[in-house]
Amino acid sequence: MKNTQTIILLTFLLGVFFMPTLEAQYGYGNRNGYGNGYGRRQSTLPQTQETPKKQEPITAEGVVDDQMPSITEALGLNPFEEAVVRTTLIKSVQQRIELQILELEPPKMKEEYDKIVATQDEELKAGLPEDKYEAFQELQKNNFKTKKDKKKKKKKKKVKSKE
Repeated sequence: MKNTQTIILLTFLLGVFFMPTLEAQYGYGNRNGYGNGYGRRQSTLPQTQETPKKQEPITAEGVVDDQMPSITEALGLNPFEEAVVRTTLIKSVQQRIELQILELEPPKMKEEYDKIVATQDEELKAGLPEDKYEAFQELQKNNFKTKKDKKKKKKKKKVKSKE
């Protein structure tokens, strides 16, 4: 009888000591209402990655619309002058885009590009007063960056050089 009690006690103690190990391997069962007691299950549905949306190529109007606020602010254009500059720039940017699509040889490409620039300059000179035309040319040389943008860059450079 003493042997039987020892065996029962030993079995009970082993069960108590190994219960956490068994729960760790098989999860917590349905005690919390999650899972089915056999550990983590993965979905049977394949997970597909989202395909990145293709960006639509930017249009001539988009390019000009991005630059027009800075041009208008820098030159102080009235609505008529703004319309002249906008239509001229849209036309020339559209021609440049078409030229890039054609992929001509470099000498021919440069020749056509120069023609577009000359036509743009003629139209702007005819539509703008002399002082605003000169200011536009200066702005174009600086890649449409206003004085404020230059000041910000200088400040950033100074801050970086001090550190």
